[in-house]
Formats: sequence, C-alpha cells, structure tokens
Amino acid sequence: MATAQATKNQITLKGSVATVSEFFSHALSSILYQRGIYAPESFEPRKAYGLTVMAVKDDKLAAYLQAVLQQFSKWLEGGALQKVVLVVTGASSKEVLERWTFDIQTDKGVVAGSAPLPEKSEAQITQEIQAIIRQITASVTFLPLLQDTCTIDLLAYTDKENEVPLDWEESDPRYITNAADVKLRAFSTKVHNVEALVQFKTEDD
Repeated sequence: MATAQATKNQITLKGSVATVSEFFSHALSSILYQRGIYAPESFEPRKAYGLTVMAVKDDKLAAYLQAVLQQFSKWLEGGALQKVVLVVTGASSKEVLERWTFDIQTDKGVVAGSAPLPEKSEAQITQEIQAIIRQITASVTFLPLLQDTCTIDLLAYTDKENEVPLDWEESDPRYITNAADVKLRAFSTKVHNVEALVQFKTEDD
C-alpha cells in the first residue's frame, strides 16, 4: 500500500507541465477579467481548484491564449521557460501600467531524466495554486483602477540557446518607471517552481 501511494504522488515531467500550463490558463484569464481588460461577457464561470474561476469564452482571445500556452508547454517540457510576464499597457498613453511576473525554476535533472521523480500530493499543489488564484481575485482591492482602455502583451523569457518560433518576436522588458510591487504566493510541483509578483504604476510620477 505504501508503495502504491508513493507512486501515486510521484510528479512526472509531463504531469508537471500539464499542471503549470493549466495554472497559466486560469491565472491569465483571471487577471484579464479582474482587471477589466476585456468585457465581462468575454468570460464565463468555471470550476477549478475548488474555486469558481472566470475562463475566457471569446473565440479570438481563447485562440490566442491557447496558442501561447501550447508554446509554453513545449518550453516547460524542455526546461527552457524561465519567466512569463503579462504586460498591461494603456492603449492611448502607451504607458506600461502593470507587469504580472511569474518566475519559473525547473529541476533540470528531471528534464534530463537523470534525477528520480519527486513526490508531492496533488491536494498540496492544488492548495498552493488556489492561494495564488485567490490573490489575483483580490487584486482589485490593492491595484489602482485602470481608467484607460488597455492592451496586453505576453513576454516569455527562455534559455539563450533555445530556438524562438517565427511567430514570436524580440521585445524589450517593458519595465514600469516608478513602480510599486506586491509579491504573491508561489507554488511548486517539485519539478517546476512558480513565483508570482505584480508591479504597477503609482500615481505620483
């Protein structure tokens, strides 16, 4: 029985990639909804992690996110993805107003197949992800109101030797001048560790 339990809690590379990709799908949708970047009717409620989360239902936006997440999955599986940044820019001012940063550390031994598979219960991982999603939902209480119509960009930081697909282009980091930041929770599958942070533009320039 003990052996079966240990096997059940083992985290494979593919399993970890699926968990992290699913997290990004829900986290990014939640940010876009909570920050009012797209109209409320572009989203629909779904159950995930024991919570009700807002998922994208707008076809064009859903297709964009799906294409991005597929690429993230490939990079995660190869251990190449280091950071994902969602940049929120004022459409008319062209100013960067928010940067949602997700730092990713990867166990390269598991990726290479040279390290034993780590163990962690699914319940524990779900609990950690749940805490981050709750913080994103609560972000409206501490982030300044976005009064301008906004656009988004997704930046991916990868290993230098990693090949970049043709439909991705080089970008500057899009930093915010005079930024305040709030560190969010982290979660770990023990193959991938994800730490979250949001930076935002303060009023007093």
